[in-house]
Amino acid sequence: MNTDKPVYLSAEGLKKLEVELEELRTKKRAEVAERIHNAMEFGDFSENSELEQAKNDQAFLEGRIQSLEQMLKKAVVIEDGHHERVEVGSKVIVESDGERKTWVIVGSAEAAPADGKISNESPVGKALLGHRTGETVKLNVPAGAIEMKILGVS
Repeated sequence: MNTDKPVYLSAEGLKKLEVELEELRTKKRAEVAERIHNAMEFGDFSENSELEQAKNDQAFLEGRIQSLEQMLKKAVVIEDGHHERVEVGSKVIVESDGERKTWVIVGSAEAAPADGKISNESPVGKALLGHRTGETVKLNVPAGAIEMKILGVS
C-alpha cells in the first residue's frame, strides 16, 4: 500500500474498519494464540499440520492488522453534502447507451461496485472526477470509447 496516499472513507466505512481492527486485535488474536498453543501440545512439530495452519493464520491475521492500522493512519473522512462537481463522496447519476446508473464515488478501501460504490481510482471514477451535471464524459476502454452523460451530482 502506498503510504503517502490518503485513504478516503465514509464515516460508516471508518467505523467498520475500526471495529474490524479491534476484533482482530482482541478476539481473533486470542483465538489464533489458543490454536497455536493447542497444536504445540501434540509434540512432533515436523509433521504437525494443525500447528502449520495456525501459524499461517497468525501471519495472515497480523498482516491484516498492519494493513488496517496503515489505512486508519491515512484515513480522510469523506464529508457528506452537496457537490457541484464529482468528487470523492459524490452520488452521481449517469446515462450511457440509454441506461441509467447511480454510483457513489468512494475511496478504494470501500469500493463495492455491486453495491453502487466505485473507487475514485477506478477508470470510471477517475473519468467522472471534476465534472458537473450536464457534462458528457468519454472513457476509453480496450473495446473503444464509452460516453457517459452526467445527469446529477449530489
